[in-house]
Amino acid sequence: MGLNKVIVASFKRGFEEKCFQLITESYVSAMETKVIKLNWDENDITSELHEHIKENPLRLKWSIVTNVEQHLPKDGIKKEKGFAAKLPRIDLRLVTINSSLEYEYHMEAKNLKEKDSGLKRRYIDTGINSFVSKKYENGCLLGYVLAGALHKTVYGINKLLKKDDREPEFLKPKPYHLHDKHYESEHPDDMRIKHFMFDFTALNSA
Repeated sequence: MGLNKVIVASFKRGFEEKCFQLITESYVSAMETKVIKLNWDENDITSELHEHIKENPLRLKWSIVTNVEQHLPKDGIKKEKGFAAKLPRIDLRLVTINSSLEYEYHMEAKNLKEKDSGLKRRYIDTGINSFVSKKYENGCLLGYVLAGALHKTVYGINKLLKKDDREPEFLKPKPYHLHDKHYESEHPDDMRIKHFMFDFTALNSA
């Protein structure tokens, strides 16, 4: 007999909350150490945030394993020479095993700048759309704001969504006790995506 669905759902919610705490605390810690530079690639920033997650004692207390640039298995890809290179990769993966339950949570990160429409378009096309299409599942988006005002950057993303006739999918601010720059967007098939916006603009780019 399978585990009670309520128990499984409760386990998943609890684990996701722990993932959010680890990533938001890593952002706070990274801002304090001031190692991150504003000219870094998003993978550089994710790698640094991942180091702070690994160093957080809560990660071991909660028995969470993490890694970056994780291949995601997909049906429909023929397993022949070179197939692994064709698999989608997620920026950050967190995994927990508790008794007979194992659960993965994925975070996809994108650099953003207020006056760079190309980055905002990429946030939609390879970030939001990757979850909507189910290329990525069980996860959220991390926006690394590297220039300009955060709220204007989010406004710019919504402006592009409006241009695409996707106004119902706008990013909307949602109060969250772990992080004040948290947004949610609603998509077809009752999908809801969380967006954690991390403002790095106070850091020196030198």
